[in-house]
Amino acid sequence: MTTESNLLPLKAFKQVVQNAPLFAIDLVVVNDKNQILVGERLNAPAKGALFVPGGRVYKNESLEDAFKRLSKAELGCELERHQACLLGLYDHFYDDSFFSANISTHYINATHAIRLSTELLNLPTEQHNKYLWVAIDELANDETVHKFSKVFLPALINWL
Repeated sequence: MTTESNLLPLKAFKQVVQNAPLFAIDLVVVNDKNQILVGERLNAPAKGALFVPGGRVYKNESLEDAFKRLSKAELGCELERHQACLLGLYDHFYDDSFFSANISTHYINATHAIRLSTELLNLPTEQHNKYLWVAIDELANDETVHKFSKVFLPALINWL
């Protein structure tokens, strides 16, 4: 379960970002038209890029609890991890971070695909803005979508 004690003070979090990879969950939401949901990132890293929803897992938080928390925070509806398919683990390396253009970030992302009806979504605007649905068959060539929101494409196509 996530509690305030799971959250690092900002100074400690900065030390982690500078010295260790972060573990995160990406949510590849697929609608009935075989499109995936992306939104413009509001924060570094990847600020301004179109990206799938997701976020980091906290210390002492199970993957199941993290999935519930992140789906609620990023999609506006709480989902269970067993409803999704794990597409794989992917490295994301950025030259910048939430803290500075001079501090790099390394994420290891557990990317999950899930089919959802768009009526279930209540998309928040804290992390993303300007949400779009991008056709899966156009994703690879869409230069507005960040490269790390494409790395899972072969696994996604196999899952479909």
